[in-house]
Amino acid sequence: MARLLSVNVGLPRDIAWQGRTVHTGIWKEPVRGRCRVGRLNLAGDGQGDLAGHGGEQRAVFVYQIESYRYWQEQLKRTDFVYGQFSDNLTIEGLADDVVCIGDRYRIGSALFEVTQPRVTCYRVGIRMNHPQMAALLTSSGRPGFYFRVLREGEVGAGDEIVKVGEAQERMTVAEINALLYFPGHAHERVRRALRIEALSPGWRASFEALLRSQTTAGSGNAGLMPAAAAHPARPGFRPLVVTRTERESADVVSLTMRSADDQPLLAALPGQYVVLRLQRTPGEPALFRSYSLSGPPSAQWYRISVKVEPNGAGGNYLRDHVHIGDALDVSAPRGSFILQPANRPVVLVSAGIGATPVLAMLHELAATRSPRRVFWLYGARDGRHHPFSTEASRLVRTLENGRSYVCYSRLGACDRMPDQFDAPGHLSQSVFTELGVPREAEVYLCGPTRFMHDMKAALAASGVASERIHVEIFNGSESLTPGIVAAVTRSPHIPEDDAGTGPLVSFARSGVAAHWQASEYQSILELAEACDVPVRWACRAGVCHTCESGLVSGAIDYDPEPLEPPAGGNVLVCCARPAGDIVVDL
Repeated sequence: MARLLSVNVGLPRDIAWQGRTVHTGIWKEPVRGRCRVGRLNLAGDGQGDLAGHGGEQRAVFVYQIESYRYWQEQLKRTDFVYGQFSDNLTIEGLADDVVCIGDRYRIGSALFEVTQPRVTCYRVGIRMNHPQMAALLTSSGRPGFYFRVLREGEVGAGDEIVKVGEAQERMTVAEINALLYFPGHAHERVRRALRIEALSPGWRASFEALLRSQTTAGSGNAGLMPAAAAHPARPGFRPLVVTRTERESADVVSLTMRSADDQPLLAALPGQYVVLRLQRTPGEPALFRSYSLSGPPSAQWYRISVKVEPNGAGGNYLRDHVHIGDALDVSAPRGSFILQPANRPVVLVSAGIGATPVLAMLHELAATRSPRRVFWLYGARDGRHHPFSTEASRLVRTLENGRSYVCYSRLGACDRMPDQFDAPGHLSQSVFTELGVPREAEVYLCGPTRFMHDMKAALAASGVASERIHVEIFNGSESLTPGIVAAVTRSPHIPEDDAGTGPLVSFARSGVAAHWQASEYQSILELAEACDVPVRWACRAGVCHTCESGLVSGAIDYDPEPLEPPAGGNVLVCCARPAGDIVVDL
């Protein structure tokens, strides 16, 4: 007979961890007497990170006393208490390899349904004082599982757990857990999982992604791969010869490059970028810079367009020291900020040098004679700082349903409306309303940080759903650090204690390179954090693939080995170490 041994609750609180503050509800304490179960929570319980925990599908977490005993033996621990694994219900019986998704149980006066295995994150490692605990729970086949509440009621220690129903398709919690996290992902078994109506939407989306993918060696885990890593590229550089340079505006220069041996190039997807390795001074470390491809997709040539900042090392070097006939080391095209195939209207919103990736999209739409409604919305300082003016206008005119709208924020003496621009000022919600930007449009947004912030707010106020606003961020990416609060945002930099020896780790998107010291860092992720490079992570143990990033060049070792390797050309920075000099797409 299965029994409820303890009901455990706890409200979120701030804790100190590795010099940071984490807001977490990982600590649970046993309840005396009976406890009210609501649709979303137990009375007195809460979650610190509602994106990863809690909600209707994850209202109550369940863990078995048999798994407590297993981990006591494995970890040589004798200090476990009820709630040790952040479980709301500590139970006897109902093992993960017996309970199936969709099984329904009555406990006390409440009714529950099993929705998914637990998704572990780094915070369970904090609670257990064991950084690898997230990986151990998943790899052991003992993750525990979540209930959703079908009928509210009261529960208490000692209650009998009575099975009252089950799903027609029978797959255990352990099977579902392994199907997502371990290599293989047999499509027939994935289809079986998708037939389980009670399976939570998040896990359903992961399995749908696996079903769409080609499960082959080196393809990674499509069910976990973040969007930022969805288009991996072969590591390394190849020499390309500069065949043309062109001044696009007062501070933008374009370089066109072709293969030195006339071999075809990898055709880029519209919106992607390449990484350049610039060897400015012999014997000195190379400079790595990422530049969006601004021309039409081509297997014959690439065009990059570079803004020359007053103190910008890359832009000034390319403008002043690179000439026609010179060779540059260039990576394969990268990035997931790409034009999506769809029938919805397209809105290309940019400012300054942010025009480059969306200009490539405009080229693609024009080349395919797209019938979609296309809006080219651009903000420039003035006519002298308006690159691609003639080119963009020509492309928009070739589109059956194309519309262009350009704003100048500081008019120059020679600027004329409507020949060069449409209105003074800035792009705004009122402009979107005036132009009739459709709410259902796919929006592609790139530009300076403040511009991006303002445009996202304006688009949201105009009714455009967040999932249809695609953004490209220069000099890094949007970070994801679940639970971390009161963190000060700083520009990427070399750590103060950089020893100047050891493998050089270059973060291409952030323009920072630092030396690896095994005595100081456990992973490339920790070095990136020391450099204040924007990073994304969740488990920090090689399970969830949130940290999956492009490996532009070099080789790495894993410690620990991830449960499933990333796609070829990518790296899980949370558990990887450099095997020599490397370049990472962060």
